[in-house]
Amino acid sequence: MNRILLVEDDPFIVNNLTEFLQSEGYIVSAVNGQKDALMLLKQEVYDIILLDISLKDGNGFAVCKAIKSMGDTPVIFVTASGDEFSVVAGLDMGADDYISKPFRPRELLSRIKSVLRRCGKVQSVIEIEGIQVDTEKGLVLKQGNEIFLSALEYRLLLVFLSNRGTVISRNKLLEEIWDIAGDFVNDNTLTVYVKRLREKIEDNPQEPTIIKTVRGLGYKVGN
Repeated sequence: MNRILLVEDDPFIVNNLTEFLQSEGYIVSAVNGQKDALMLLKQEVYDIILLDISLKDGNGFAVCKAIKSMGDTPVIFVTASGDEFSVVAGLDMGADDYISKPFRPRELLSRIKSVLRRCGKVQSVIEIEGIQVDTEKGLVLKQGNEIFLSALEYRLLLVFLSNRGTVISRNKLLEEIWDIAGDFVNDNTLTVYVKRLREKIEDNPQEPTIIKTVRGLGYKVGN
């Protein structure tokens, strides 16, 4: 599962883009300034950086220069500065692509996938306890046999995997799956969808080992 660092100081963009990319199977971290970005880059490894030029402190050009001095992590500038100078300056210092705001999330997703493929960093298959999820093909296998999930069940599974190792609340799950559900999704229907998903991926749905219930808090996948 590819890890993305989003360096952006607009909370609206951060919230919406994080939610969208997580729903597509990515692990997303976000910071709003140069100092926090550089600190995080010394502690964690990311597959790609989405980088704004105008930040809470510092600027994206300085962050890009630091990233490229550390290694070959690909960078996509995501910024309102769409003038020719900004584009050329970003590409000259090693940025791998550039997209101007406002942008369509699907277009950015396409650019992310293209850059990851070009840099040999595509990790499209996620595995957990005999379950394989190919996010490029939208394919789910259990012990090598295909499992057929509804669109909402697949989205729910991706949300769980994107939050692997952490407790995710029922309210958060409702927020994540709301926009693709044709019918009203409430707490009761969420319980039904989790039950259906468990029946398809768990060896024993009555004693789940993949999607675990954390009583009073929500659910957790993995350690």
